[in-house]
Amino acid sequence: MIHIKKSLVAAVTATTLSLSAASLMAQMTQKDPDVGGAAMYPSKNIVENAANSKDHTTLVAAVKAAGLVPTLQGTGPFTVFAPVNSAFEKLPAGTVDTLLKPENKEQLTKILTYHVVAGKVSAQDLMALITKGGGKAELKTVAGGTLIATTEGGKVMLTDEKGGMATVTIANVYQSNGVIHVIDTVLMPN
Repeated sequence: MIHIKKSLVAAVTATTLSLSAASLMAQMTQKDPDVGGAAMYPSKNIVENAANSKDHTTLVAAVKAAGLVPTLQGTGPFTVFAPVNSAFEKLPAGTVDTLLKPENKEQLTKILTYHVVAGKVSAQDLMALITKGGGKAELKTVAGGTLIATTEGGKVMLTDEKGGMATVTIANVYQSNGVIHVIDTVLMPN
């Protein structure tokens, strides 16, 4: 009888470990929404995923020019509001080329880190913060500025310090070191 109980316990333990390992593997291989025609994986970091998106080539080039690759490959967690290429195209002609010059690295870094919030803030977290704030939430950026999050037509909107607005077009692209929310406009700090 004792031998049967030990065998049963061993079988249950092995099954539990097997299910736990399967669950962990499923989480590691879970596929996020495609962004820019590329699969995004929560097992990869922010830079690894963004580099695969054809819609974020300008952002990736800017992150490299600003020397932020090591930071955004770090443990974080970070929440990144990631402008698509067409968002950069909305800026006045020549702005991106000017910002990418080495002598403008400080300004570029300020703009890019204005799109980053410390911690992992999902769309659900944003909605809860907006509700708690009576229709708006203030988000402190890594650059030290503030973004205002609101909702309009069921979408999360971000307002920058200059009054510019961006819409979250793809939410909850989970990363190993945070989450990306794709936006349609570059946000500008004061």
